[in-house]
Amino acid sequence: MGRLTLLFLVVLLALLPADVWAQGCAMCKAVAQSRDGGIFGGEQPIGRGLNNGILYLMAVPYVLLFLLLRKKIVSFVKEFASAQG
Repeated sequence: MGRLTLLFLVVLLALLPADVWAQGCAMCKAVAQSRDGGIFGGEQPIGRGLNNGILYLMAVPYVLLFLLLRKKIVSFVKEFASAQG
């Protein structure tokens, strides 16, 4: 029963309109569209700032995971390097 419910939810989410999936940060969208550079601000300072902010928000979880799991990652790399095959 659990798998059927999960499958139903996945199908339901996949059938949602594209506008639901295309949502972003309302504040960033409002700032980007309020400038003359069009969406994302182009090469204006506001566009570069938004892009840098997005990259920062994207990188932080990976850095945190690396810091939390670095011993396992290093041991996996060492084991992989020493494997014969």
